[in-house]
Amino acid sequence: MTDHSLHRFLLAPGADSDPAETAEWREALAALVAHEGPARARFILDQLAAQARVPQVGWSPELVTPYVNTIPVEQQPPFPGDLAIEERLASLMRWNALAMVARANAAYGELGGHIASYASAADLFEVGFNHFFQARNERQGGDLVFFQPHSAPGVYARAFLEGRLSEQDLAHYRQEITAPARGARGLSSYPHPWLMPDFWQFPTGSMGLGPISSIYHARFMRYLTHRQLLDCTGRKVWGVFGDGEMDEPESMSALTLASREKLDNLVWVVNCNLQRLDGPVRGNGRIVDELEKLFRGAGWHVVKLLWGSDWDGLFARDTTGALMQAFAHTVDGQMQTFAAKDGRFNRDTFFGQNEALARLAQGMTDDQIDRLKRGGHDLVKIHAAYHAAARHQGQPVVVLAHTKKGYGMGTAGQGRMTTHSQKKLDEAALLEFRNRFNLPLSDAQATRLDFFRPADGSPEMRYLHARRAALGGYLPRRESKAPVLPVPELSTYAQFALQAGGKEMSTTMAFVRLLGNLLKDRALGPRIVPIVADEARTFGMANLFKQVGIYSSAGQLYDPEDIGSVLSYREALDGQILEEGISEAGAIASWTAAATSYSVHGVPMLPFYIYYSMFGFQRVGDAIWAAADQRARGFLLGATSGRTTLGGEGLQHQDGSSHLVAATIPNCKAYDPAFAGELAAIIDHGMREMLVEQQDVFYYLTVMNENYAQPDLPDGAARGVVRGGYRFATFGEGPPGVTLLGSGAILTEVVRAAQQLAAEGIACEVVSITSWSELARDGLHCEQRALRGEAHAMPYLHELLGGSPAPIVAATDYVRAVPEAIRAYLPPQRRYLTLGTDGFGRSDTRAALRALFGVDAASIARAARHTMGR
Repeated sequence: MTDHSLHRFLLAPGADSDPAETAEWREALAALVAHEGPARARFILDQLAAQARVPQVGWSPELVTPYVNTIPVEQQPPFPGDLAIEERLASLMRWNALAMVARANAAYGELGGHIASYASAADLFEVGFNHFFQARNERQGGDLVFFQPHSAPGVYARAFLEGRLSEQDLAHYRQEITAPARGARGLSSYPHPWLMPDFWQFPTGSMGLGPISSIYHARFMRYLTHRQLLDCTGRKVWGVFGDGEMDEPESMSALTLASREKLDNLVWVVNCNLQRLDGPVRGNGRIVDELEKLFRGAGWHVVKLLWGSDWDGLFARDTTGALMQAFAHTVDGQMQTFAAKDGRFNRDTFFGQNEALARLAQGMTDDQIDRLKRGGHDLVKIHAAYHAAARHQGQPVVVLAHTKKGYGMGTAGQGRMTTHSQKKLDEAALLEFRNRFNLPLSDAQATRLDFFRPADGSPEMRYLHARRAALGGYLPRRESKAPVLPVPELSTYAQFALQAGGKEMSTTMAFVRLLGNLLKDRALGPRIVPIVADEARTFGMANLFKQVGIYSSAGQLYDPEDIGSVLSYREALDGQILEEGISEAGAIASWTAAATSYSVHGVPMLPFYIYYSMFGFQRVGDAIWAAADQRARGFLLGATSGRTTLGGEGLQHQDGSSHLVAATIPNCKAYDPAFAGELAAIIDHGMREMLVEQQDVFYYLTVMNENYAQPDLPDGAARGVVRGGYRFATFGEGPPGVTLLGSGAILTEVVRAAQQLAAEGIACEVVSITSWSELARDGLHCEQRALRGEAHAMPYLHELLGGSPAPIVAATDYVRAVPEAIRAYLPPQRRYLTLGTDGFGRSDTRAALRALFGVDAASIARAARHTMGR
């Protein structure tokens, strides 16, 4: 089937109205290249292309180039290593990776694992490890490397040869719980910094998040450099991803940002093995062509790495262009079939298409045809592609590497539709694999799936360690040490919130004021990274434009329309705010880069990402989960939060569930403060926990856009605020007949309800709940300790709510499952009724919405009477 994107290379002879003139133009170009060189030819072609774009002609160049290598053989640099040793090492890593997965599944069929992805990418990894991937050490910051997640077994196999993992560790792949009891370290399924905190640096297991994260990490390195916080010059971000992974929208969503920012510190290697999990990536097309169009159109430099050195002679002898014509007519589904079949089939089916191709194959045996390498399996070609990519300036680079999924697995898996799920091989397949890669294993060792590591003094091991020593050390490796960042005293920046004196403001405005004051602190201020997704003015942050500026790698090349305004838009090379446009995925990727800077760069930063709360955990929850895996430290702020606070915006803007989702992330501390003083106490505690104590936690705070009177924070209340709640006030005379719990915006409705009940003669106690999830976690922790027979500890809720038999009514602006989370940990014999905002939101006034959901003062008072039997 012809791919019509290449129609300009395949025009039939009859389509040319003047072949003689065409020949003259071709000869003129050839002469120009021969006498003036390629650079002059490119210049002339650029001039002609510019002229041809005028409306009268309406021509633009095709974005797809012929299906050949970008780096011609005559431009290849000499290979700088020992090719034979590197091939032997790659073969050993392939074997140990295969043995690791197959042994785990022979013992426990349920464990899973992947062999075929690493089999296709092994050489791509090895050239990087041996020649390009710089490690961080005391002399250099090192490169950042994002590893294709299904290839994790291969990375473990290399660490085993390096002596960083033991044979016992490899024997406990995907057995993280049982391994320690057997004196081993369990190896996580995919790159997980939370599970292997000294090994993996970036979590990439959720398809698409690695690509977008790598882009924003590369941009954040520029941010650090331009703000003179850390010189990242010369450091690279490498990402090895799959061609099927490119279908994820996150993989492609930030390509133009990378080119717009001229991120030439970014290199992607897309492993084009042409297969997804179930079958071909583009069975009826060509994924390499599609990706070339996409990346070139987005402004990236594309390096195609398609054919190995064995093809060079064929191309040199092909004077008629038969190979290029044949490749142009071969879709990926057919290419996959060629990968799965033997040399005889490929001779008959591919080279047998016409006489010109058949002549090219003359003199080659079937075995030679079978061993014709695709570019991604040829160390020399890979090195040439990486060498060009690493030296390219002014653009991000993508290397499109053509490989075979399951390479070397023969009839057991190479190019097969089922290869992604292949986890076991029979004896014949194991011996075939052993023979294919000339492994130094006996039949018994191969069939037993023995791991193999050469002797320490062997040429292979000396070479392996020497190459990593030359590049700064071993990878992957995660650092966790970072300098302590001092936090100013709370009263120096938050006195207005602690002693608000009844002044009306929203908690969003309180936060912006807190942030502005923190930015002025000499020590902490420069390390703060304010992040917004095109909503700074919405949240009242425009005053920060002039105070600290918006980061731009180009500075500001225009006079803004509002240049005379106090709140004018100001972009600057050393700007501090990351204004990401309408891209929540991009903003959370930036937040993650800043929130993990303490580990990635040894430079602690403090990001505050503020956004519409509905567009956080619901919109980019998977990215937040990945940030948690990466042990992020920072603040997420869900603004205009709750289901009834943002009245007029309606259903898709009204958040009733973010606290429910936040509670599922173990290292996320979620708070729903009602008042500015509570907010200040939480931020102060969070900064100290993350920057001084260096705990691997992050905070989610919800803030509102509703103005109401802000009370002083009572003396001694800060402890309760941080733990999840405190006694706010009592109303009426005598012992409370009911306890009312409230959080966030609904606390003001709870207070009004208490005032109504007090006027009726019912005394009430009001408790401000700042974090339902922290209270629930405390209760669960106490329960687990009791079940283990450890020293008995009462849940904080017993301290907070003990001593009264009165019923409890809880109300929030979130679904009832949020306040229901604490039910199991309440003091016994206290009746508990929850009110929430279950269902879809609507557009109307706050009063109407709260009445509809039953969380207004009248509804809360009615519920209180009901619990009391009145």
